[in-house]
Amino acid sequence: MMLFSIVLGTASCSEEDDTVAEYPNWKARNTAYFDHLSDSVGALLAADPARTDWKKIKSWTKPVELAGEKTDYIIVHVEQAAAPEVTGSPIYTDTVEVSYTGKLLPSVSYPTGYVFDRTFYGEYDKDLSAHVKFAIGNQTGSSLIDGFATALQSMRRGDHWTVYIPYQLGYKNTANGNIPAYSTLIFEIVLEDYWSAKGVD
Repeated sequence: MMLFSIVLGTASCSEEDDTVAEYPNWKARNTAYFDHLSDSVGALLAADPARTDWKKIKSWTKPVELAGEKTDYIIVHVEQAAAPEVTGSPIYTDTVEVSYTGKLLPSVSYPTGYVFDRTFYGEYDKDLSAHVKFAIGNQTGSSLIDGFATALQSMRRGDHWTVYIPYQLGYKNTANGNIPAYSTLIFEIVLEDYWSAKGVD
């Protein structure tokens, strides 16, 4: 199963007629949105470093010894944390079982953001949500976008997060299906389980 493969149609635009673009000023809007979010969460964490409801996590592909740019980080809002006794997180060669939804920032036809992929509708319910399994990556790196892979490798079983991924850690300046270039991606992710791929065909 290809992750992020469920996409729906979006409005089109043309310079020859009066139709409205679905994603006007998209790069500028997404850049401003993520800059503001990063600054706001950074201020919250600076004021109270012990808080656990928000996180800034550096991409697993970026050098840890350097501070880096704002867009080297994903922003996480913790909807529900794993139980305190749960330890450990997947590594890039592990297989994970997750539930998730993925959407964009609000646009002309989608005031709450276009949902481009999902395994559940409405509020997450473990018993009603579909769970999907896939490998984060392999020996040569991740098969997922950097931001999604970064989140998974920082989660514990039972974590339920909303993850904000800048386009630089997403699909960058290239459209993917009906996801426009320069899109901030917002994922609600629940890590159900994970295991090592060693010894598994």
